[in-house]
Amino acid sequence: MRPPILPRWATAALALVVAACGGGPILAVPPVERPTSAPAPTPSVRPEHPAPIILPRDDGPHDRLTEWWYYTGHLSDEIGGRWGFEFVVFRAERGSLPVSWASHLAVTDETGGRFLYGQRSEFGKQVDMSPTGARGPTGFDLAVSGAATGGTGGQPWRMSGMEGVDRLVAGLDDGPSLDLALEANKAPVFHDHDGWIDFGPGGGSYYYSRTQMTARGSLELGGRRLAVDGVAWFDHQWGDFIAVGGGWDWFAINLDDGTDLTFSLVRDREGGLPLVYGTLVGADGRSRHLPREAFTVSVTGHWTSLATQATYPAGWLIEVPGERLEVELSPTVADQELDTRGTTGVVYWEGSQRVHAIRDGLSLGGQAYVELTGYAG
Repeated sequence: MRPPILPRWATAALALVVAACGGGPILAVPPVERPTSAPAPTPSVRPEHPAPIILPRDDGPHDRLTEWWYYTGHLSDEIGGRWGFEFVVFRAERGSLPVSWASHLAVTDETGGRFLYGQRSEFGKQVDMSPTGARGPTGFDLAVSGAATGGTGGQPWRMSGMEGVDRLVAGLDDGPSLDLALEANKAPVFHDHDGWIDFGPGGGSYYYSRTQMTARGSLELGGRRLAVDGVAWFDHQWGDFIAVGGGWDWFAINLDDGTDLTFSLVRDREGGLPLVYGTLVGADGRSRHLPREAFTVSVTGHWTSLATQATYPAGWLIEVPGERLEVELSPTVADQELDTRGTTGVVYWEGSQRVHAIRDGLSLGGQAYVELTGYAG
């Protein structure tokens, strides 16, 4: 059996959960622990693991401890500007507490060298407006309009989609607002072939990605609306897990020849790497798992945050000998750190990259995002 895949143990996994009614973040509560003042919820019947992922049903929310819908992407505007973006919604169930949600939005102005982000949190089922058929959800429709830090005046941050046709609407105070329509160019990729990842004592997770989506729409800044287009990457993960590992480095790369790659380096609490894995998706949409011996990731630089004093890797060389491929990454903006202790309890770095690749001796461009967790303590 292959080792479990732990992709971006997103900010929710180490400390999750989310702020309630404008208060601080709620630390993860094991499902067997319930406040004595609240009645125990009616038990629900959950299928045995692993069950096949069925789309569009499994695009929608699940009755599980932890779940997220996660976009990163790259946009060009009509006057020559370049932008990176991250938009995520986290969902958490903890005992008899109401369903809790957190959302992060970050925008990197690559042309102007700026990084802006905001965060929101909300309690309750009202966030979930997902369409439902006779057999359950047929997609997702999530609107987070609760307590905001850096969010635009009470307007919901909304993401919706079904079978790779998605819509994102969200904005930042004193910063950009995005309205994007996305459409997948390739079939969804079920990681480790069937999309089920066994974490052993840490629980288990379902995980699939849409690694290449066209993105078109508008970016509004300073009262001016600009047409934008580009490419996005989407991850959806859910399961009965809360916390595993001591941090991770996650890479998502779209090369100009149509190849998409993701790599994860998961650290234990002693700094070792018990899990290293990758997935490669060809231009034809076919995917294959990359075990740790199939590639290497070398750090080529570092950056230290003035805000948190955390030092992060800030430059990489990734080599995939079997593909005769080398990829060099460097951040478009050094400071792409998010302090989300107000919603998910953690600080992490997630940012757009410059890409220079060489394949079979030929130079290739591309676009990439990197996520780094566990460096800020």
